[in-house]
Amino acid sequence: MSFRKVVRQSKFRHVFGQPVKNDQCYEDIRVSRVTWDSTFCAVNPRFLAVIVEASGGGAFLVLPLGKTGRIDKAYPTVCGHTGPVLDIDWCPHNDEVIASGSEDCTVMVWQIPENGLSSPLTEPVVVLEGHTKRVGIITWHPTARNVLLSAGCDNVVLIWNVGTAEELYRLDTQHPDLIYNVCWNRNGSLFCSACKDKSVRIIDPRRGTLVAEREKAHEGARPMRAIFLADGKVFTTGFSRMSERQLALWDPGNLEEPMALQELDSSNGALLPFYDPDTGVVYVCGKGDSSIRYFEITDEPPYIHFLNTFTSKEPQRGMGSMPKRGLEVSKCEIARFYKLHERKCEPIVMTVPRKSDLFQDDLYPDTAGPEAALEAEEWVSGRDAEPILISLREAYVPSKQRDLKVSRRNILSDSRPAATPARSGAPTPAATTAVTAASGSLTGAAEAFKLEEVMQELRALRALVKEQGERITRLEEQLCRLENGDA
Repeated sequence: MSFRKVVRQSKFRHVFGQPVKNDQCYEDIRVSRVTWDSTFCAVNPRFLAVIVEASGGGAFLVLPLGKTGRIDKAYPTVCGHTGPVLDIDWCPHNDEVIASGSEDCTVMVWQIPENGLSSPLTEPVVVLEGHTKRVGIITWHPTARNVLLSAGCDNVVLIWNVGTAEELYRLDTQHPDLIYNVCWNRNGSLFCSACKDKSVRIIDPRRGTLVAEREKAHEGARPMRAIFLADGKVFTTGFSRMSERQLALWDPGNLEEPMALQELDSSNGALLPFYDPDTGVVYVCGKGDSSIRYFEITDEPPYIHFLNTFTSKEPQRGMGSMPKRGLEVSKCEIARFYKLHERKCEPIVMTVPRKSDLFQDDLYPDTAGPEAALEAEEWVSGRDAEPILISLREAYVPSKQRDLKVSRRNILSDSRPAATPARSGAPTPAATTAVTAASGSLTGAAEAFKLEEVMQELRALRALVKEQGERITRLEEQLCRLENGDA
């Protein structure tokens, strides 16, 4: 019995990490030297994005996953920012859409061509302006389409509807100091944040209220991180007063004392946590470290169970994590990281050793798929929804992505100042946009427009909307037949 207590049974006890062969790395990438504690890397089942050094502005590379080997110096970048890019995040509901935050105080959202870039991309789909200082944190809503959160060095969190280029919520009183990170909970009803004032906060963005707060979650002065786990608990990384790196687990219902607190070592790199809700495993990567430690989070004490450490020779400048649907289930791969060196990106595969070639149900429960559970307007109206899950049994096959369209409100007829939060969030159909734009202009130059011309344009737009609606219905029926095997 005593032996059993020492060796805890877990299917993840023997997880091992392996770097890929050299020819599967991405070589000759000049990784950004900006001193900012973001991951500098974002990855999805189709593309790898890395923030790179750029003269005269900010840029990041977007490479199709298969484009390994040496990357040509002249390879096109996404380069519309006028200052260094600090953070990037792929949209969870569209593998061709990525958002970026920059020192130029703007957030930009980009549509990447299906096969990657053939020329530099300088025109974003939308530019979101509302921060007064550099924007260092970007994170998409997990379940609502087109909802994006940004946090800046102005200590302000903004939540946007990318589909209408609107500022939905402005949270400017909750953080008295620099925000280190922000993380949504599983259904996107709340987010938690770690701040330079050493507090961890749980915030309801739609009400603008502070749900819970823990001061001095970690007493050290160096950067902290806080992330939500699938069951609503909060996992944090930080430093003790003696500058030792720590991990902690918190129950939001009682933040007085941590459920668990572990000290790791006395290195000085900020610890970046990556969480897999399907397995309950947290991978912790320190900036400047050459290792990835991983822990299993369970419901029984001591809650945080150390599993193993992957160690390599080179220190990491940043790290990206592949969503579950991009993994190779046939190889029992439960995580894949993209480790940034100074001049290259190296994939690291985490595998559970299994003898069987069959699909391993226990390793791959249904996981969050790419379909949004809600539209932005539904989320704004107060609805919440869990992620729509998909099975990985047949291995995930990416579907055709739809382009991100921005339907702007007419700024001329809207008297609200730009910085005021727009709380309605109702979408503006294309036809109404055209009419309001026209009528807004009529006030200034009524003689130049004839009512008949406006009515003709409206009729044409209505016909177009009707035609597109019918086409969408036909395509949905066709897709349904294909999925049911009728065609």
